[in-house]
Formats: sequence, C-alpha cells, structure tokens
Amino acid sequence: MLQEQQQQLQQLMGTLSDALKGISTKLDDQSAAMRKAMADQTLATNNIGENVRVLREKMDDTNVRVSSVSQEIEALRQAISSTQPAPQPLTPGATGTEPAPNTAPTGAPGAVPAPANPPANPVPAGVSPQKMYDQVFDDYTAGRFDLAVLGFQSYIQAYPRTTKAAEAQLYIGHSLYAQNKWKPAEEAFQKVITDYPQSPSVPTAYYKLGQTYERMNQPDLARKAYETAVKNFPEANDTQLARQALERLNRTKE
Repeated sequence: MLQEQQQQLQQLMGTLSDALKGISTKLDDQSAAMRKAMADQTLATNNIGENVRVLREKMDDTNVRVSSVSQEIEALRQAISSTQPAPQPLTPGATGTEPAPNTAPTGAPGAVPAPANPPANPVPAGVSPQKMYDQVFDDYTAGRFDLAVLGFQSYIQAYPRTTKAAEAQLYIGHSLYAQNKWKPAEEAFQKVITDYPQSPSVPTAYYKLGQTYERMNQPDLARKAYETAVKNFPEANDTQLARQALERLNRTKE
C-alpha cells in the first residue's frame, strides 16, 4: 500500500516537473519574442528618426535652392526690363505732321540713328545673385573693406530687389565703420533704415548707428538710436547689445 502511494507520488511529481518544464519553455519563448519585438521596434524608431533627419536636410537644401532660383528669376526680370529698347520716334508723315526743322527724316541719307539706352543696372554676365554676394562677402571677411564697399554697391545696383540687398547695404556700413570712416558709415546705416524698413537688418543698423554716433562724440543721437532699437525691436539679436549700451550711456550721464 505504501509502495503504491510512493509510486503515485513519483508519477505526480514527474507530471508536475514536465508541466513546469513546459511552462518554463513557453515563458522563454515569450520572453524571446518580446525581446525580438522590442528590438524590432527600436530599430523601426531609429529608422524613422534617421528618415526624418534626411527629410529635414533635403527640405533645407530645397529651400536654399528655391531662394537662389527666385533671386535669379528676379535678376533676369530686371535684366529684361532694363534692356528693353526705347520707343522709336514716329516717322514724318505718320501723323500728318512735318519733320522738325534741321532734322533729317528717318531713312534719309546722313541720318544718324539714336543710340540705344544702356541698362541702368547691368547684371554681370553668368553670375547669379548668390554667387556675386558670396564673392563680395569674401572680400569683407578678408578685411578688404574698400573692395567690399564697391562690391556691395555693385550688388545693390545689379540686384536691388533681392532679399540680400539690405544685408549688402548693412555690410557697406560695417566696412566703413571698420575703416573709422564715421560719417560715411552713419549714412550707410541710415540708408538701411530708410530704404529697407521691413528688413531684419534694421535692428542691427540702429545698434551700429548708435555705436557710430558714440565714435562721433554725439551721445544724445547714440542714445536715441539705442532707444529706438530697444523699443521697436525688443526680440532682435542685437537689441540686447543696444540695451547694454543704453544703460552704459545713462550711467555716464548720471
């Protein structure tokens, strides 16, 4: 009787052991499946992040290209507009009027054709607005300020409606300021403010105008320039510098 109970107990323990092994195997399989799913999810997340980064880079590159193309299209429009031929005078008799005295009729021997009007703002052949700006900016960063002034002036003349025209005018002021040419620098910064009032370069122009007035020993005008920057452009990058300069002037005044 006791032996039978022992045998039954051993059989039961064997059955329980087999069941535990089965459960352990299932748990291992489930754990492995979860680890694989988590690894796949991590990989997918990383791939999404990489794809987003690539898309952002492509969007930035596209925006740069669109901006460059827009500038070139605007430059071409200006070139076409500036090279349109001037209207020719009416030939005598077309309206029943006689030619003016001492004026040779059109097509008559000895008549000299009127010269074509040259374009007011010639566009450099084969040079895009961005390329021209970059070339001039290289002169500025290299300290060739006289060349930079001439180059930025030529850029504004050739491309007066591009978005960088205001920046070019601002850098004319920077170049003159770097050469201690205070009065021309003042005029250049004023021109940014008056000619490009909606440009992001205006706050910087006010700050640099204040610095120029300080160099010219005109603290009241400098204070007014700083106050305008602080009041009208409180969030601009150079406004903090203008605020510090204004506080310094006020302390000196006290």
